[in-house]
Amino acid sequence: MTLGVRRISAWLIDWACILGWVALTAAIGVPLYLAGVTSPMGVGTLNVISALVVVVPVVVGAAWFESRPRSATPGKRVLGLEVRTDAGRPRFPLALLRNALKIGVPWLIGHAAVFAITTSSADGGSVAVGVWVLVAAAYVIPIVWIVSLFVAGGRTPYDRLSGTTVERHEEPPVQ
Repeated sequence: MTLGVRRISAWLIDWACILGWVALTAAIGVPLYLAGVTSPMGVGTLNVISALVVVVPVVVGAAWFESRPRSATPGKRVLGLEVRTDAGRPRFPLALLRNALKIGVPWLIGHAAVFAITTSSADGGSVAVGVWVLVAAAYVIPIVWIVSLFVAGGRTPYDRLSGTTVERHEEPPVQ
């Protein structure tokens, strides 16, 4: 299995974990919405709350895992990968930058696009060109991330910007 395929597989495992968090927040949020607790909020407020409740914890959690001694999210750990810098494992601020670029930015752009489309559709108006630019960015960014795993040395833009690499974890020899 190539490093790129290994990284995608690790990401799918991580997404299974992330979906567990999303399910938990939905199990709390949907009843609150149905009870009318959150319905008076505007679209912008709901977008900010969803970012704070879902996206921020996921980004912070991934950064925490990658800044630990094993420097790997659960998916990377299962697939025998780890995040490295020239100095070894990334410190938390660097891992936070990496995951904000990898997860947070595309996810928040996607949220903004979905909320903008829903608002436009609910008002019966047409969707503005700027909203379609957001939608395109929400798809293009992850596609660029995936393609970059297989070209130019397999380093993604978020790895380059954060000065990290993802490598196979080498177990120390048994003595």
